[in-house]
Amino acid sequence: MKVNSVAKLTRGEELRARLLELALTGVPDDQIAEILTREGHHSPNCEDKVLPITVQRLRLAAGIKAKAQRNRWTHEPTLLSAVQLAARLDIPVNWIYVQIRRKRLLIDQQSTGAYLFQNSPAIVNAVRDLRNRTINHLDLRIIQPHQEGHQHA
Repeated sequence: MKVNSVAKLTRGEELRARLLELALTGVPDDQIAEILTREGHHSPNCEDKVLPITVQRLRLAAGIKAKAQRNRWTHEPTLLSAVQLAARLDIPVNWIYVQIRRKRLLIDQQSTGAYLFQNSPAIVNAVRDLRNRTINHLDLRIIQPHQEGHQHA
């Protein structure tokens, strides 16, 4: 899709103006696409909706950077995603996933596909110990419904 192909739409300038207005306030691209679709707009190559890629290309062409990426998974504030845990420990998130694959870090995967960690000093410190090789193995699986799990040294 060429960015100027939006201008050829009947309401193309209105679409572009509204899109940029939303982008400047930090609304993520996929939400902008949903809003514009509800308002009756569509992408040049799609008659029934505005595509997130259309939003992204127009936003980038206008020099507007995305404010923040949306988290794919929503979860309770008592839990940390792998990305949040990595940020807390100032380590690459890939390291966490590698430890899970190598079975050095055992944790239940949520039905959404996410790995969620208890947001507690004990869990954060245990992962830090695994990172620092103070322990060789960490088991955070739920053994019984109300049990947090245990660690192996």
